[in-house]
Amino acid sequence: MTSVHLQTFTAVQPPLIPAAPQLGLPWALAEAQTFHLHGVGRLARAERAAAKQRAQQDAPAYLASETARLHAVRERMVAEAGQWWHALVANDEATVCEAVNTAFSDNPAAGCAVGVDGSVLSVVMRQQDLDTMPAQTAGLTPGGRPTLKNLTKRDRTLWWLTAMGSNIVATLKEGFATAPGIEAIDLAVMTRLPDTQRLGFVAYGRWTRRAIESTPWQVPEDALRFLDIGQDTACSVTTTASGNPSTTLKRLDTTRIAGLQALLDGAQEDSASGEPSLADLDIALGANTLPDLRTAVGDPYRIRVFAEWTQGTTSPPPAPVAPPATPTVLIPGETLVLPEEAWQGLRVSFTFAGADADLTLFLLGNDGRVCADEDFVFYNQPSAADGSARLLGKQQEGPQTVERATVHLSALPDRAHRVVIAINMDVDTGLTCGSLTDATLDLDCVSGTAWTFKPPADPSIRAMVITELYRHSVEGNPVWKLRALGQGWADGLDGLARAYGVDVE
Repeated sequence: MTSVHLQTFTAVQPPLIPAAPQLGLPWALAEAQTFHLHGVGRLARAERAAAKQRAQQDAPAYLASETARLHAVRERMVAEAGQWWHALVANDEATVCEAVNTAFSDNPAAGCAVGVDGSVLSVVMRQQDLDTMPAQTAGLTPGGRPTLKNLTKRDRTLWWLTAMGSNIVATLKEGFATAPGIEAIDLAVMTRLPDTQRLGFVAYGRWTRRAIESTPWQVPEDALRFLDIGQDTACSVTTTASGNPSTTLKRLDTTRIAGLQALLDGAQEDSASGEPSLADLDIALGANTLPDLRTAVGDPYRIRVFAEWTQGTTSPPPAPVAPPATPTVLIPGETLVLPEEAWQGLRVSFTFAGADADLTLFLLGNDGRVCADEDFVFYNQPSAADGSARLLGKQQEGPQTVERATVHLSALPDRAHRVVIAINMDVDTGLTCGSLTDATLDLDCVSGTAWTFKPPADPSIRAMVITELYRHSVEGNPVWKLRALGQGWADGLDGLARAYGVDVE
């Protein structure tokens, strides 16, 4: 509560747009064959040969079209990112306020950027009400036994003042880190006053970037220096002649600051009205809810499947996908040979609730390790092997979350002898796989053949290999096999990645 100002905030940098996924001809051919072979019987040799011939003719054009389209998408995003960065550095009001409010969204004391004037940003902060502060603190009896002791009114006020100063400094530091063109921040603090139970401003002032960045912030008590380094500051808590803080909070005179009274007059005291309320500013800004940047927007590099591409370039409609048959239920340790249809395109779906988890894929060589970092497919690198293994992102479907992926076994490079399909929890949350409910991994292919496996809800692990696909030989013929596992690592994605040869920094 009194040390948030000790954290550091990385200065914003120009956006770095990731490269578009690299696609290869084997992937394009696998997509085209899946389309053209649909509905052709295994024994119809002439029809299958003709379908494969059409796929070979279409694959180069499909690959060139998707590569060009993805390149154009990246060029557009690079241009948009450049425009956004220019607007941010130039202190465009809408751009700065949006960026700063996004940064403030996880702050313990909600802050809201309300305007920009030249290089000065205006911010309103909602501080915790004094009445909500604990009235007791931990202590020891004369005999050394733990107890609770009552706080004096002055001690309680000092605690609240230190917490407010800590939040003010943290808000200023984060604001300057987020908006590189801002040189000063006018900040006003709002809280509910104990005597009237109405909103009022209890601190305000102007703080420059130089003052904040040149002041050492090393201990919680440093938070009380916020008044000393500001300009035209005012605070409801004053210092008595004896050097002690006052014990009462009074609403500050807002006439000294233009627009401050108007902001207060326009505040909705009654949050029950359904209108935005400054009284509930922390709720309105989603305090303590960090936006998930991986799922906040759609995948800009979504690759069109062959059926979608051919619909826009040729007259035949896309081939229908057979509905999944009743899936084969797998048990831990079970193995089976995949049909040939699964080689062209295997769809993977991980459905879960109760907590958040991520799908991760590893393409392994003969030694059971990745041959390169690009053989590690996760949310920061969702495509590998020229598109033959891809994560397709998450979707909310009712009470459950579904993350999907595709694997084109026939398009994998020769070095890939095994594909591991795993999940991992966010270690920072402290949650384990035991927090997942209704977790199910489903696999199916274009013929409708499907498999399903329910991994164990193991409370001792944070990353788990659910299934693996691996090359094998049956009577001298190459095949791909599927094995259900459900085994994991206690240290999450780091341990999982190291086990397969990925360097974790």
